[in-house]
Amino acid sequence: MREYFEIDDVKLTLNQPNENKGEWIGQREVLKQLLACWVVVDDADLPLSPRLIGTPGIGKTALAMAAARERKQDLYIYQCTADTRPEDLLVTPVLAESGKIAYHASPLVSAMIRGGVCILDEGNRMNEKSWASLAPLLDHRRYVESIVAGITIAAHPDFRCAVTMNQDESTYEIPDYILSRLQPTLPVGFPNKMDEMSILQYHLPFAEVDMLAITVEFLQRSHELKLDFSPRDGISMLRYAMKRMFQDPAHPISKDAAWREAMEYCLGEEALDLESLAERNQRTLGGNAVPLGLGDFFFSPDDPLHPDAEDDDADDDDDVMF
Repeated sequence: MREYFEIDDVKLTLNQPNENKGEWIGQREVLKQLLACWVVVDDADLPLSPRLIGTPGIGKTALAMAAARERKQDLYIYQCTADTRPEDLLVTPVLAESGKIAYHASPLVSAMIRGGVCILDEGNRMNEKSWASLAPLLDHRRYVESIVAGITIAAHPDFRCAVTMNQDESTYEIPDYILSRLQPTLPVGFPNKMDEMSILQYHLPFAEVDMLAITVEFLQRSHELKLDFSPRDGISMLRYAMKRMFQDPAHPISKDAAWREAMEYCLGEEALDLESLAERNQRTLGGNAVPLGLGDFFFSPDDPLHPDAEDDDADDDDDVMF
């Protein structure tokens, strides 16, 4: 059912809150940090609007959603894009059936009016002009001005905001005057092995244990090699593999074949060889670190059987040659 709110004789149609029930698993410390940002310790205090940064698919949005549930507040999500306009962020005019202009409040403005939580998702995909329209909201003024509707909208005291940002190249550079308002920066890292298994089991309760285990081992190894394969990638890959195995019960594809096909088609052929992929990435970044090889799985660095172990005879030969 639609809900309306009137400001200076302008009637706004409000957005409905998000009903997603996804869970946040593990990494309790970063959840506590986010909740701390939204605490108000004095009448003169104001909540903070933090940045949640990390690899795509790591769960930044799920983290903010969990924080909203912890506070028992309605949740609103605005998906930022490169072509987001200020009116998209605030109030959008639409032509009503009567032929008159009606005004629809965005998820952000709806959260401001109702005193909910708004997540600006993938905020660094948004251009500076749109960010500029939020400058007074993100500081002590806590309001926005809609040029389209000709009104100023103040934020409810309970309104809270967070911005998620991906660490990749397909983003805009956010101006410093906005970054100074989006504090603090909370990094969201990869989950540990136990948490990653729990995440996959939560999203794929129908998956077989051995398929879950091999996917978690793959993801954990990719994290060690500083590759950006995320829990979301693991979920997509395993979901496809299970579908392939289920597709033809009379002649089912083997687990190994289904898993490798899913890896290739979901993550790319290069994912079949993580060490080589990590080495290429390291060279691209100009790093000096030596990539791990198979020997690193089986031998400690000081083991004489390790491929990189020094050979005393070779040293002697070197002495003779030089």
